[in-house]
Amino acid sequence: MTTTVEGSTATAPAGVLSPRYRALSIGLVALVTLLAFEAMAVATAMPVVARELDGMPLYNLAFSATLAASVIATVLGGRWSDVRGPLQPIGAGVVAFVAGLLLAGFAPSMEVFVLGRFVQGLGTGLTQVSLYVLVARVFPGSLHPKVFALFSAAWVVPSMIGPAIAGFVVENTDWRWIFLGVTLIVIPSALLLWRGTSGRAIENGIAEPAPGLGRKLIWATLTAVAAALIQYGSALKLAGLPLLLVGIVLLAAGLPKLLLPGSLKAARGLPTAPVLRGLAFGSLTAAEVLIPLMLMSERGLTPTGAGVVLTIGALGWSTGSWIKGRGAISHMTAIRGGSAMIAVGIGLVTLVLIDSVPLAVAYVGMAIAGLGIGALHPTVSVLVLKLSKEGEEGQNSAAVGVGESVFTVVAVAVSGALFTAAGGSYVAGLAFTAALAVVAFLLAPRFVHASAAGTMEETAS
Repeated sequence: MTTTVEGSTATAPAGVLSPRYRALSIGLVALVTLLAFEAMAVATAMPVVARELDGMPLYNLAFSATLAASVIATVLGGRWSDVRGPLQPIGAGVVAFVAGLLLAGFAPSMEVFVLGRFVQGLGTGLTQVSLYVLVARVFPGSLHPKVFALFSAAWVVPSMIGPAIAGFVVENTDWRWIFLGVTLIVIPSALLLWRGTSGRAIENGIAEPAPGLGRKLIWATLTAVAAALIQYGSALKLAGLPLLLVGIVLLAAGLPKLLLPGSLKAARGLPTAPVLRGLAFGSLTAAEVLIPLMLMSERGLTPTGAGVVLTIGALGWSTGSWIKGRGAISHMTAIRGGSAMIAVGIGLVTLVLIDSVPLAVAYVGMAIAGLGIGALHPTVSVLVLKLSKEGEEGQNSAAVGVGESVFTVVAVAVSGALFTAAGGSYVAGLAFTAALAVVAFLLAPRFVHASAAGTMEETAS
């Protein structure tokens, strides 16, 4: 790597907010925050957008298009970063993200709006995976936990205020400003990030061009379409069953080509990373889809009251990342303990279905689950960079990103299907999500105990 550690062996490394890294760190956080804000705010605005553009039939497609584009762009951005360095794909990602925002903000029809959302997904996928490679190339390994803790913190404020701001904008001005307004901030944030990279030897890539990249992008496209069909079909309930079946077939064909060799067999070391984080993140995300509905329908909470529960989970995520970033817990504790905390947290929230159980238990449960994912999520990122050979950080981070996205879509679809099939049983849906976290708990030793950089156990495919 080109990164050098300042000072002698007796000098502590510079912090992420030291003069050497301050502009870069602030630019990274600003960019991630804006990506997060857009993701959180759009869900609030979408019902109004669909009504005003007379596009309710395309409502779910507006979400699926972003997901599909992100999967494709993640694969492309990962290899692009390895071969050419991370700055080119970050620049392309920012341009695509802004272009998508403008298309969505000025959309005269729902079809154009969906196209804008697709372009946004391309920008998000390119940017996010390339930022991981940028971290690997610029920051010393000792600072990686702190950087990824900052990334986690960058999601907290959007999680807390994004929906509220979007609601205010929709009610008092025009939904279009949710998209157009973000463009006014993205460009300065990108320029600050660019300034923070000036003078650093990170432009040139390390890896050789991959001759099989074209085929991989084809598989990425099939996987993206599969994920979108599963997401879209699950929202249509029984009518969406054919879409679900087609999506499952395509997913079975494409996903193994995008993960690391041995991932679906949980081979020791890096191959386990995409599955482990996909299970953990998918578990909590799927639970968070059901929990607000459960609290409103079964315990009479208002939408605001139910939203507070999710906000507490977001605060727990930030706290867990902060604790891990300070080096207070080991990698094994963060990953295995984090998985266990997600399962326990979901279980505690489920208990409030019993009328005699205080609602406070739900708040405690979400705080525990948030702490768990907060410790686990950045730790996987840190270890992926640590275990990756030079020139493979991008493709390995891309595999983790694809695994996380796809496993989350499947987790949401299956938990929702179980909920519906069981006659609206929240226990059935939430028990499945908790079970996913338990599987992640069982897989953790296969990932954390990798003993050497670049460990990738070869298995027959």
